[in-house]
Amino acid sequence: MRLLALFAAAVVLPLAGAAAPASATPAVWKWGPVYSADGMAGSWGKGYIHQFGYLVEGKLEDTRGKGCAWAVLKAQDSRNGRWKSYGFYNCRPGVGSFKKDYRNVLQIRIQVCRGTASRPTGECSKWKPVLKMG
Repeated sequence: MRLLALFAAAVVLPLAGAAAPASATPAVWKWGPVYSADGMAGSWGKGYIHQFGYLVEGKLEDTRGKGCAWAVLKAQDSRNGRWKSYGFYNCRPGVGSFKKDYRNVLQIRIQVCRGTASRPTGECSKWKPVLKMG
């Protein structure tokens, strides 16, 4: 009987520990809103720490039918210190979304601009931090 009780306890204890603790959930933070200088474009979103680095998800709102809203993300590489930029645009009035995965970064910044379908042309916000290490 005693052996059966020990066996039952040995089976139940690992099952009780199988539930993921709260610390196992990834860290999430919000950033924004960031608006273009003329206020006609805006962006906001969340950042996540995941297994291989960082994931930045955002919404980009274009409030005017003429031209496009641009979100330009700039990240500094932790290995060589160089900056890389990625642009996302929305040319339809309303809210669009974007997602960018990063590895080995020291910091990530965003700037929201107005522009055409091919590039941002002006009315840009100042660079705002999305993530800064240390």
